[in-house]
Amino acid sequence: MKRLSAARPGIPYCYILQCADGSFYTGWTNDLPRRYRQHNTGNGGRYTRSRCPVILVYFEPQADGSMARKREAAIKQLPRTKKAELIAGKRPAKRSRLRGK
Repeated sequence: MKRLSAARPGIPYCYILQCADGSFYTGWTNDLPRRYRQHNTGNGGRYTRSRCPVILVYFEPQADGSMARKREAAIKQLPRTKKAELIAGKRPAKRSRLRGK
């Protein structure tokens, strides 16, 4: 896992937080350190407000805000087990194509 200090302001990031109750929260931002502080002080998302403290467990830079929002939506659709695999750094297995004769 990369450290929060590696995140640079002005670059869009998609991120996953682990809340105090063990649940995951996914979001995106252009200033990851600021947004992380907001979540931990109760000024972030409504979901995390009552689940502090939160821990940043995953983040990835995106090309622009639009891509960050799309990635956020895709991650939110994943089941918890797939989110845990993403956090652990496991790559999804590629499906092999069966070639017909």
